Amino acid sequence: MRGMPFRMLVLALLALAGGVAFAQPYPARPVRLVVPYPPGGITDILARTIAQRVSTLWGSETMIVDNRAGASGNIGVAYVAKSAPDGYTLVFGNASTHAINGALFKNLPFDPIKDFEPVTNVASVSNVLLVSPDFPGRNLADLIALAKAQPGKLTFASNSVGSSNHLSGELLKSMAKIDMLHVPYKGATAAQTDLIGGRITMMFDNMTTAVPQIRAGKLRALAVTSENRSPALPEVPTMVESGLPGFVVTPWWGVFAPAGTPRAVIEKLHRDITGVLNQKEVRDFFASQGTDVIADTPEHFGQYVKGEAARWGEVVRASGATAD
Repeated sequence: MRGMPFRMLVLALLALAGGVAFAQPYPARPVRLVVPYPPGGITDILARTIAQRVSTLWGSETMIVDNRAGASGNIGVAYVAKSAPDGYTLVFGNASTHAINGALFKNLPFDPIKDFEPVTNVASVSNVLLVSPDFPGRNLADLIALAKAQPGKLTFASNSVGSSNHLSGELLKSMAKIDMLHVPYKGATAAQTDLIGGRITMMFDNMTTAVPQIRAGKLRALAVTSENRSPALPEVPTMVESGLPGFVVTPWWGVFAPAGTPRAVIEKLHRDITGVLNQKEVRDFFASQGTDVIADTPEHFGQYVKGEAARWGEVVRASGATAD
């Protein structure tokens, strides 16, 4: 830089310093993992487990959970869709936010597919078909026979309109060719209470919240919606075994970044998050919550989400359900 005027020398040094700052390794500051639901639920519990372990792995930087609940998860997801694509704002989405809501809500302020870069499918869980201990049938065939004998009289609860629990019921109606009335609740606990009290005929619930009630004898499981029997309920048959081929519903959770996030950042996030998910302690904890760790690639996860969106879109349209 010999002979360079002082002003130009200063500008050159500032540009060099800016280039060094720009090239800082990711992450250079805390990363926000948005959970689009209130604290305390299974989505929040799984996200916090990941965030804590990733923070330990990173050491100098942290991953912080940010709960932004409302509108069936759409508020938190929309916030991330509009965030800078730099890897510092992520969302812990699920089957509802990224595969169901696109068909259920007609005026979403984001595109669940185009506005996000998939990082990894974190875990999945089976739903369980539940009835009260006093229900007269012993299996799925009995329930279907009763529904056909009393069209429109049986009721099924869900934790919200458009949830996987709701659409599992709609899928049962479609595949079994029965007519039942959907009764939505604000959360699974209220739905379970009315089911236990006999005010509702049946409901699908996820394994995490269903198993304690089953083991306590307050509810009875007729079938699980996973492809194979669940280790948590090995005596309970699958929906397929019970006479409905193709009835497989496994709600899932995954990490997404805003569209346009640099590939190197996605690869770093994928490597570190799946590394955490493959830790034995984490797998054991997820299993204790009734969930199965997946930890797949961004490419595979992206294709899976597209397939899920197409599948649930058909179910939503057939049911006529809408949340707008």
